[in-house]
Amino acid sequence: MEHTDSKALAEGARARGAHVHLVHGHPTDKMSTMEAIAAALSFPDYFGRNLDALYDCLTDLSWLPAGEHVLIWGGAELLKAADPRAYLAIRSVLSDAERAMTPGGDRVDSRHLTVAFCDD
Repeated sequence: MEHTDSKALAEGARARGAHVHLVHGHPTDKMSTMEAIAAALSFPDYFGRNLDALYDCLTDLSWLPAGEHVLIWGGAELLKAADPRAYLAIRSVLSDAERAMTPGGDRVDSRHLTVAFCDD
């Protein structure tokens, strides 16, 4: 997980052939943040809208093409300021999923997840 601006992150990801997914709307509560992540990654309708379901979908991604998928969360600091517990919980799920979806992680798949945070 890294911090920089979303445009630079997206350009770098695309340059290496990754699929870019942007979290839109700068959500400031737990539910809207999970929904924004779900929308960014085109989660299936069966997404359960809780932290366990968030992890399950992040470590599946079978509905997306093979390759690296970069989730860029701009404005994450807004959730951190509004609801620090929700921010830490979601960030923990993202970190765990990213670790599981790296080459050599717990979830061996043709898809990999990279999570990036930015201020814009």
